[in-house]
Amino acid sequence: MKTKELEFEVDFIGEQTSLTIEEEKALSDYFKQKKASIKLVEMKKSVRKTKLSTVKK
Repeated sequence: MKTKELEFEVDFIGEQTSLTIEEEKALSDYFKQKKASIKLVEMKKSVRKTKLSTVKK
């Protein structure tokens, strides 16, 4: 089955107005939460690696 590719005119996707203060805050909070969750996952991975390396010895 052949898939269709859509071409978008990037300059015209979404609204042409600036974000409201509430939208800016919502995006900021989202990215802070996302960054914190990524750091938490990386920290858990490093702890697991440390535990595995001590168990193997």
